[in-house]
Amino acid sequence: MFIMLYLSLIMILISVILMMISFIISKKSLMDREKCSPFECGFDPKCLARIPFSLHFFLITMVFLIFDVEIVLILPIIPSFFMVNFFIWYKISFFFIIMLLIGLYHEWNQNMLNWIN
Repeated sequence: MFIMLYLSLIMILISVILMMISFIISKKSLMDREKCSPFECGFDPKCLARIPFSLHFFLITMVFLIFDVEIVLILPIIPSFFMVNFFIWYKISFFFIIMLLIGLYHEWNQNMLNWIN
């Protein structure tokens, strides 16, 4: 038990020492103005490189990804129809579809599906 503790402490100590050595001898400067600025063919940038990102677009993307995962989860239900008991298949499929509809209703109720607010 103590051997595992000693070995883990030695590994952590070696990792910390290597990280400190690499930080000390690295030539990278955190405040290098030229490396932090955007590159536009050697000229100064004409506009701000970071434009504001619409949070609503991000939320629509998340809804799209959730529905993609739901489709991937629904597809195996169809071929399994002939392999399992019909009553069990019906209960599981019905429960899964009801959960998806509850999620869709919640998104609709929160106005997530409207692009313009």
